[in-house]
Amino acid sequence: MTVQNFEDLQIWQEARKLTNSVYEVTKLPTFANDFGLINQIRRASISIGSNIAEGYERGGNQELMQFLSVAKGSSGEVRSQLYLALDLGYVEKEECEKLIDEFKKLTAMINSFIKYLKKTSYKGMKYKTN
Repeated sequence: MTVQNFEDLQIWQEARKLTNSVYEVTKLPTFANDFGLINQIRRASISIGSNIAEGYERGGNQELMQFLSVAKGSSGEVRSQLYLALDLGYVEKEECEKLIDEFKKLTAMINSFIKYLKKTSYKGMKYKTN
């Protein structure tokens, strides 16, 4: 598949799916009164897909790699917050571990994409000459 838009990127699609999962888990009654954690984990999750999209739309590989790095950091932030939610009893262990594993896989996918971009001679759409 040829990537023409950020929506075509598998990492963006996965980030979107996982953000929806974060919204679902933070709707649980056990989360109900912890507005700070709900807000923070949702914002970190949203940041992943948003940074992938923004980096892609910038049109250059260097900028894309920079934004992918931020997205990767946000994925780690979500995992850290999921551990806290587990410690506080807001989420069941099995569900939490499943989400953490999915975010670890996303982090690995982002990292693989960064490694690919470092090796390729293609510099991005903003440097393409017609």
